[in-house]
Amino acid sequence: MDFINPMAIIVAALMPLVVGFIWYNPKVFGTVWMHAAGLTEEKLKTGNMFKIFGLAIVFAFILASAMPAIVVHQMGVYSLAQGELGVLPAYDAFLDVYGDAFRTFKHGVFHGVLAGIFIILPILGTNAVFEHKSAKYIFINVGYWMITLGLMGGIICGWK
Repeated sequence: MDFINPMAIIVAALMPLVVGFIWYNPKVFGTVWMHAAGLTEEKLKTGNMFKIFGLAIVFAFILASAMPAIVVHQMGVYSLAQGELGVLPAYDAFLDVYGDAFRTFKHGVFHGVLAGIFIILPILGTNAVFEHKSAKYIFINVGYWMITLGLMGGIICGWK
């Protein structure tokens, strides 16, 4: 799978932290999110920041590693081209014709945002409904993930 650039995965894995730093800033959605989540500044200060950011980075790398399957069409072809002795010759022929098809930042953003709508929204929405959270809480968090996944998808798909 030499069509996925490892540096793209690393850079994409930084996006949740970069976007989160901006999105959840008190001057953007931070204060509104904090109230919608039922948190206070005092409560947030009691958290173990090493643990929180350490796990956030681990989770971001896991997510970035899964994103190529969502945003790079060639991943699906690669999985179909597996034979008993490895990748079938037809795969190389396919890549000779369609190797860079849909490999743009814009296309990756499109699929990343769709993942936010069709994967993240139902998951976070379901959790929030059972946790008795508001629509504001849902849309702040889902909006963050739509933008984050869009940027991650764009980086991974467009970086060759």
